[in-house]
Amino acid sequence: MTHADQSSKKQTSQQKNSIGILADIQNVSSIKGKGHLLLKFAQSKGRIVCKNFYYNSHDINQVCTKNELEILGMKGVDVPDYSANSADYRLMADCVKAVAFNPSLKTIILLSGDWDYAGLICILKSLGKEVIIFAQRGSASPNLIKLVGNDNFHFLDELPQLVGSSNKAQPQNTDIVSQVTYNEAIEYLIEAINTLSSQGKSTVFGRIDKLMRQLCAKYQGYSSISTANGKKFKTFSQFVDAAVRDGKVRKRNQELFLTELDILAA
Repeated sequence: MTHADQSSKKQTSQQKNSIGILADIQNVSSIKGKGHLLLKFAQSKGRIVCKNFYYNSHDINQVCTKNELEILGMKGVDVPDYSANSADYRLMADCVKAVAFNPSLKTIILLSGDWDYAGLICILKSLGKEVIIFAQRGSASPNLIKLVGNDNFHFLDELPQLVGSSNKAQPQNTDIVSQVTYNEAIEYLIEAINTLSSQGKSTVFGRIDKLMRQLCAKYQGYSSISTANGKKFKTFSQFVDAAVRDGKVRKRNQELFLTELDILAA
């Protein structure tokens, strides 16, 4: 890939609306079984660059939810501390750090109905960030709803309807809906490799392809990738070979690995 192409890709990436998801599992236990819907909702807003959830490994119910969300590619942050607001403080600190080091992060999806997050929300809004709240019925502060506005506040049990409405708003031409550019596919390929590697799982082709489908609703297999010259990949292996030639990933047998550059960036 030429230097001009790389610069163009970088500029395009910076222009995208990036999304961050931060979930306090203790306050939103009903997220269990709805993680895939949350990711689809977030993907309808832009590219997800952060998807953290905070849990206590000493709580068996939270661990069950943690296992489910990690399968979807979300990152679990263990806060094994029963002291008041321990998970809240960690989430807030990570959120501020994410915004500070990622200027393209325009929207924060926060899962919690706790008024303790009011200060964080005010800071984010003062920085021009959009804040969307998902809370559990019966545990949401009325003042929190006023702070973000009715349009940006939802209950978790509304996710099926929200995602359904989002899907209906898309063009009906499935050929258009299912297309993902080569550069986007590469980004999700790298994200899938990084996710599985961090979980200690093998990065074989089939597992990578499956996780890419979960990470990106538009990606529906190698045939949905749109290349610059209009040609289609005939197999997933052919797509991988192109990524290897472009220096995006490394391949050994049937497993994929990050390049040294990606490892340093991570």
